[in-house]
Amino acid sequence: MDLGLKDKVVLITGGSKGIGFACAELFLQEGARVAICSRSQANVDAALVKLPGARGYIADLISDEQALAVVNKVEADIGPIDILVNSAGAAARTPADELTPAIWRAAMDAKYFSYINVVDPAIKRMGARGSGAVINIIGNGGKVASPVHLAGGSANAALMLASVGLANAYASRGVRVVGLNPGMTETDRVAEGLKAAAKVAGSTEEEALADAMKRIPIGRMADPTDIANVVAFLSSDKAGYVTGVVISMDGAQVPVIV
Repeated sequence: MDLGLKDKVVLITGGSKGIGFACAELFLQEGARVAICSRSQANVDAALVKLPGARGYIADLISDEQALAVVNKVEADIGPIDILVNSAGAAARTPADELTPAIWRAAMDAKYFSYINVVDPAIKRMGARGSGAVINIIGNGGKVASPVHLAGGSANAALMLASVGLANAYASRGVRVVGLNPGMTETDRVAEGLKAAAKVAGSTEEEALADAMKRIPIGRMADPTDIANVVAFLSSDKAGYVTGVVISMDGAQVPVIV
C-alpha cells in the first residue's frame, strides 16, 4: 500500500534505537525525509550508518530550549515538519518502596516533558499551516498500574490525556494527534524493565521473561517493526479520520475496552 508519505518531513525523537529506529527505517522506505533525534552522538552516528538519507540531531529533550532548537534546526535544514513521532525518553523502573519525590519528578521529565517540549512548538506550527500529524508512542503503563513502574506509568497517563486533549484542540486546524501504547516489545527498555521485575520478585531475568510471556495471549513480544507499521499508517492520510484516541498494541494482554 502506498501511504503517500513521499517527501513528507518526519521528525522522530528517540530515533536512534528501538521503536524509533524502526520507524525511521520505514519512513525512509516510504520516501519521506527523515530526521532523528537523540541525546547521544554515538547512538545517532551508529543509526545514521543504517539510515542512509536521514539526518541526525543531538538534544536532551528534557530541556525545552534544546527541544525548540531541534524543531528549528529540522525546519531550517529540511522543511516544515509534517509528522512528529515521539519515541524518546523512558522513566527508570523503580520498586515502590524505593520511590522518592525526586524519582517521581525525574520520571515526568524523562517521559512527559521530553515529549511535550517537542510537541508544543511543533503542533503550534502545524496548526498555523493547517496540517500535520503527531504520533506519541506512550505505553500501557499509563493504563495498568505496575508496582515497579508507578512513576513512569503516571507520566504515561499524563501523556495519554495530553494527546487526546491536544487532538481535540487542534482538529479544526487540520492536525491529528494519536497515542500508541505498545506492550512488551523487543527493545533495550523492556530488557531494563525485566531486570527491575526480577529484582522485586527475587527471580532471575530469564524467569521474569518467561513469566511475562505467559501473560501475552498472542504468544510473543512485539517486534519494533510491528509498532512502526502502525505508526506509519497513523501518520498517513489513509488514517485521516483517526485522531484523539490512544491505541493499545499489547498482543491482547490487557483485555479492556477503555
